[in-house]
Amino acid sequence: MTHAQAGHNVPLSQEVFPIAYQRGPSGMGPRNARRPSRGSAAPMRPVAWLIGVLGELLVTAGLVLGLFVVWQLWWTDVEGARAQSEIIAEMDWESAPQAQAPAAATENHGPPPVMEEPLEAGGLFAQMYVPRFGDDYIKPVAEGTDKATVLDTIGIGHYVDTAMPGALGNFALAAHRTTYGKPFNQIAELKDGDALVVRTKDTWYVYKVTESKIVYPQNVEVIAPVPGVTSDQPMPEPTKRFITLTSCHPMFSATERYIVHGELEYWSPVGEGKPKELMG
Repeated sequence: MTHAQAGHNVPLSQEVFPIAYQRGPSGMGPRNARRPSRGSAAPMRPVAWLIGVLGELLVTAGLVLGLFVVWQLWWTDVEGARAQSEIIAEMDWESAPQAQAPAAATENHGPPPVMEEPLEAGGLFAQMYVPRFGDDYIKPVAEGTDKATVLDTIGIGHYVDTAMPGALGNFALAAHRTTYGKPFNQIAELKDGDALVVRTKDTWYVYKVTESKIVYPQNVEVIAPVPGVTSDQPMPEPTKRFITLTSCHPMFSATERYIVHGELEYWSPVGEGKPKELMG
């Protein structure tokens, strides 16, 4: 944020009138002049005092607000990104066989293995890679979407009772678009066909983006087992394996939600190598 500076012409604080002089015993001097007594000062008027105090309070409030904005928009992002990197390191999945396998993983299109949904809120169970977001993009995924315990501290949260990775239905996720590491900061840059890669400890799941849209927060049908089916409609049995990313829209606002849908393209065991989408 920049601050404009403007110069000001400072007028005299009061008008200057000509003073009549006459010769007195000690020489020239103003007629009827009085010598001010030492130590005396004009009392401050209550209104002027009040304006001064109010001005100081406004300056202090502005400083506090500015520091809060810096903390909210910058420092929480720094801390969040650091914490998410530490979580990935603590998961210690880089030592899995896939890290040493140069070959691209085999693409399996049959039913994939599906893990049980964690019972504990905040339980870590996956990592997410999005090539569109950069070669070094990797974020932890945890159970639940509570702001304080998951989104602000871990990164990406899984909507409870939605499908798990690779399962029939809708694997639905939420994350911040700004602040706290902003895992979905670039969500609006995703294009149809982009890869959304989810890894559990033993399995890669490669989804491809199929649709992006903007909805209101009450449009919860976007995370339904079959996206788009509302609560007043009969829910058909899911026959596809969906993924849905949700984040606030527009930037720095929560009035709407930015939604990205995708479908599972293939899966692969971790031990066979990395998906080709992550090999550069």
